[in-house]
Amino acid sequence: MIPIDVASLAALALPIVAAAAAAGFLAGLFGVGGGAIFVPVLYQTFEGLGVSHAVSMHLAIGSSVAIIIPTSLRSLASHWKRDAVDWTLLKGWTIAIPLGAVAGAYIAASATSAELRAIFAALAFTLGLKLIFGRVGFLLGSDLPGLAGRSVAGFVIGLMSSLMGIGGGILNNTFMTLYGRPMIQAVATSAGVGVLISIPGVFAYIAGGWGNPLLPSFSLGFVSLAAVGLVAPASILAVPLGVALAHRLTRRQLELGFGTFLLIVAARFAYSLL
Repeated sequence: MIPIDVASLAALALPIVAAAAAAGFLAGLFGVGGGAIFVPVLYQTFEGLGVSHAVSMHLAIGSSVAIIIPTSLRSLASHWKRDAVDWTLLKGWTIAIPLGAVAGAYIAASATSAELRAIFAALAFTLGLKLIFGRVGFLLGSDLPGLAGRSVAGFVIGLMSSLMGIGGGILNNTFMTLYGRPMIQAVATSAGVGVLISIPGVFAYIAGGWGNPLLPSFSLGFVSLAAVGLVAPASILAVPLGVALAHRLTRRQLELGFGTFLLIVAARFAYSLL
């Protein structure tokens, strides 16, 4: 493993902690687990620390998945107190989503850095536009599909979220609202989706990067223990603030805020590809 420059890490500590607090706030506000902020911030941090370009994006995604575990649990607990979580849907996804998360992690392990950044940017841009322009002119149904349909959707949500290093809120919010569910219920349930993705996903990212000689010190596969230890505490503390705000905003306000955020993230990664 390659040693981390401690002096450089110290210089980057303040922006990392600030971003972590913002990500925790967004985890509570949108049920996204914070990964959409963690991934670009960690990617730039690892690049700045001199981590090999070949593994910096993989390390950012894997570390993000690890950080999502505590933030999603905290967000889920906060939304649970407000009785907004669809537990029936989550129970039906206890197999499909973890399977998708593990599959996504192993696909990511074999992908290049540019490919992972392109996937992240494309999905964030597409979903951001959908939210900015509001509802489509139709719903896919008046209620969620049956077990088979939900299982397929859960697997896809798990796979794509794991590839992006996010908690699944981006995709689950879209899925649930297309079937007429309230945005606040989708946000609350997405916190539980983040738990189902992050716990199996982190083990898959550890296994996928195990023994890679390009990884920096304090890494378990594609998970940086240094990043997790620095980011997780600040993000956890900010989650309740986001939850409180989420329950005060209208559906349209949530959509506009979330959509704008996704477009900013997509633009940042598109720029990095240039």
